[in-house]
Amino acid sequence: MRERRDIVSGEVLPENRLIRFVADPDGNVVPDAAAKLPGRGLWVEASKSAIDRAVEKKLFSRAAKAQVTATADLAARAEKALLARMIGDLGLARRSGALFLGFDNVLRELLGPKPPKALIEALDGSADGKRKLYAAAHRLELDCAVIECLTSAELGLALGRENVIHAAVQPGGLAERLTFDAERLSGFRPRNESPRANASKIESKS
Repeated sequence: MRERRDIVSGEVLPENRLIRFVADPDGNVVPDAAAKLPGRGLWVEASKSAIDRAVEKKLFSRAAKAQVTATADLAARAEKALLARMIGDLGLARRSGALFLGFDNVLRELLGPKPPKALIEALDGSADGKRKLYAAAHRLELDCAVIECLTSAELGLALGRENVIHAAVQPGGLAERLTFDAERLSGFRPRNESPRANASKIESKS
């Protein structure tokens, strides 16, 4: 994975912990979640605190070596851009048949010949169901990424149904991109102790 220098901390970080910004033709700093917009890339750690600091300390102008405008809502717009990418990719996964929904379907896929590459659990979902799925993945020694940065409402918006708690994505480019963006979006979301860690502890004792 490529690395970039964070203009706030000066640290060199992998791109899955950063978000790119560019200055538009009018000199306004805009988030570039896909890292495809033209212009000099200004990389910041993907978190509200880091982006807010870059705005407050006028670090975008320093890094760009030009006077640019970064507004106070820049962190919120960056989060929104990352969320939009994930919602779009989840929709693509559903339409392509690479997505499985519901506890029973996810568990069946974990036990199947082509297990999913990414487990998606609603941020506000029940910890008990998550622990059971994580324990199953751990017992089977599956290398599954865990995505736990979207609420059930956001998952429902992406997938066109209510009360989405458990989902999984087959191996492939969409699973990789969702995992990449989830790492970045997590910097804007609350972090609780993962039920996955607890599941591993439970399994090791059994």
